[in-house]
Amino acid sequence: MKILVIIQGAPYGSDRTYNGLRTAMALQRGKRDIELFLFLFADAVTALLVNQKTTQGFYNIERMLKSIIKKGARVSYCGTCAQFRGLENLDLIEGAEKGGMDLLADWIEEADKVISF
Repeated sequence: MKILVIIQGAPYGSDRTYNGLRTAMALQRGKRDIELFLFLFADAVTALLVNQKTTQGFYNIERMLKSIIKKGARVSYCGTCAQFRGLENLDLIEGAEKGGMDLLADWIEEADKVISF
């Protein structure tokens, strides 16, 4: 089964991105036969910045994304959204690919389920 998770919220200040990533991680656990795709839109693209520093005991979006990628999910982000936010020349998490509307449209068409946060 192919599942696409679309995230649009800022990585901190709202639980939308955190809950989207928690859901993605839960889908990867256990014996589920799932091919996971994750697409980041709008302020969610800032979640891809490396070297995030969070306070002790607080969740870290960078670590969550790295774990999701390491477990085989395809992660892409809106290149235009990244450009608007001045991220195009900054270091982003390794394994995330720059995408766009055509890639997202392909993923939506291929997915058995689409979840949006």
